[in-house]
Amino acid sequence: MARSKEIKTNAMRILDRMKIPYTFQTYECDEFIDGQHVADLLGLPHEIVFKTLVTEDGSHNFFVFAIPIDAELDLKKAAKAAGCKSLSMIHVKDIQNVTGYIRGGCTAIGMKKNYPAFMDESALQYEKIAVSGGKIGLQLTLSPHDYEKACKAAFCDLVRTATLR
Repeated sequence: MARSKEIKTNAMRILDRMKIPYTFQTYECDEFIDGQHVADLLGLPHEIVFKTLVTEDGSHNFFVFAIPIDAELDLKKAAKAAGCKSLSMIHVKDIQNVTGYIRGGCTAIGMKKNYPAFMDESALQYEKIAVSGGKIGLQLTLSPHDYEKACKAAFCDLVRTATLR
């Protein structure tokens, strides 16, 4: 009887090549769903699940940010971390062309190019975090420091804080 071959994403192959330990979970999904639904489907605490956002500066340089799924990227903090005057989110239609991944499956690990990557510093309070595994329906769990190593990420304060009115 033939064994079914395990399908590995580019992100998984890179982690394997770097000998970085990780686990993965799969879920049934045919199209994009938000990170909150992914966390709920997999029974993961929202605090440890991070979404990947891609931005660009005025000169078409791209920057990747991983932030908690319940948070919002503060573009001013992100620009400061990236050493730019300002940043804007790339259009959803451009995600695959820029990163090599589709919306909902995007991770800083193994993008088409090694764009500067940043992770919200809140990740450091957890032993393990979860990020997309390079395709819809796949989440990787690894230590924040291993994520840092895999995509040369810097830890920064990146999220918008609530303001009182």
